[in-house]
Amino acid sequence: MAEISKRRRIWGWWFFDWASQPYHTLLVTFVFGPYFAGVAAEYYATAGMDAEAAAAQAQTVWANCLTITGLIIAFGAPLLGAMADVSGRRIPWIFAFSVMYAVGSAALWFTLPDGSNMWLMLSAFGLGFVGAEYALIFINSQLPDLGDDNEVGEISGSGFAFGYFGGLISLAIMLALFVEQPNGKTLIGMEPLFGLDAGAREGTRFVGPFTAGWFILFMVPYFLWVRDDPAADKKGSVSEALRLLGKSVAALRHRVSLASYLGSSMFYRDALNGLYSFGGVYARLVLEWDLIKIGVFGIISVLASAVFAWIGGKLDRKFGPKPVILTAIWVLILVCTTIVSMDRTQVFGIALPQGSGLPDMVFFGCGILIGGMGGILQSASRSLMVRHTDPAAPVESFGLYGLSGRATAFAAPLLIGIATTATGSARLGVSPIVGLFILGLFLMRWVKPEGDQSR
Repeated sequence: MAEISKRRRIWGWWFFDWASQPYHTLLVTFVFGPYFAGVAAEYYATAGMDAEAAAAQAQTVWANCLTITGLIIAFGAPLLGAMADVSGRRIPWIFAFSVMYAVGSAALWFTLPDGSNMWLMLSAFGLGFVGAEYALIFINSQLPDLGDDNEVGEISGSGFAFGYFGGLISLAIMLALFVEQPNGKTLIGMEPLFGLDAGAREGTRFVGPFTAGWFILFMVPYFLWVRDDPAADKKGSVSEALRLLGKSVAALRHRVSLASYLGSSMFYRDALNGLYSFGGVYARLVLEWDLIKIGVFGIISVLASAVFAWIGGKLDRKFGPKPVILTAIWVLILVCTTIVSMDRTQVFGIALPQGSGLPDMVFFGCGILIGGMGGILQSASRSLMVRHTDPAAPVESFGLYGLSGRATAFAAPLLIGIATTATGSARLGVSPIVGLFILGLFLMRWVKPEGDQSR
């Protein structure tokens, strides 16, 4: 078989970001998440709750789903990474989790508008989400093989930018051709494609099969151009994986920079995932936006993510990932404070006239910064992890990175669920995100900009 060039391997690796981004863009944040929140809120309102209580309960249900999936990911990520290291294989794992992704997302077609099967659909969503996150651990672990320390930041940033453009295009297609407005027409004024029934919300529900089909189609370049190292193919066992994992965790006490970075990223990435997971839900429940408006907001946010991720890769190469990460966290803290401090009637306690468009404009601005800083933060975080990665065990090292990013993946949704229930407000319910960002910022004090690779 002809040798695959480095450039083609990089493009194949980038195609995973392009293929998988719609799960986060379409399902988690801008279409299915807000759609589910609206369905759940209407379900609870029909059951006798007032509008604010129904909205709070809908947000709590969504939070509980993300809490459970976060726990599953947290417990499985490090063991899977270690298992892949002792076997030396990654592609079979990525294929298996890709199947979970496709099956889980496709099943969301069956989410009924009356909310009668919402728990079953949350289970399908969780299956796909777990598959996407597990696959990402193995994808990230391939980054050190694509370039040296000076190159990986730009490769990572370009990959995220490419992925965000995929999310942008997929969202534009859904809004233009499928998602119904209240009048039953799509954004460009046509009936949902393929004769889908707008009254049954089939156009919006098609987001599940669409996401699955997109992923299957665009994973082809990845599987064609990315290969495991044949020399690394060896037999492994669960006991070996557990021993390797235990050794790596124990070694963290001798690697202050790595331990601090894993702790920091555990909090700030959880906060960022919380923003992504509840941003569209916030717009639906607090600002009362319809899915088309949320989708337009999503296009602007994802476009900002793509542009800023590319810029962030350039800044990473020039200044290193740590200062880029610190700047992004500070901006996101200010954004979150703004979001918590406004609703349709006031901004920072200043009353607004009825029907004011200021909250909409402010939130659109916040969306640009969330998307932009989020893209930079994810890209630079992956780059900084490479500087802390043991070359002898890259998958297991990124398994620890996956653990740090997912070990408390349940924390943001759990805290948001608790805060929402305690305050009875979907707006105040997202306030714990600010505290998580602050914790991440504090722990970055002990992280070495150049890393501390163990050799």
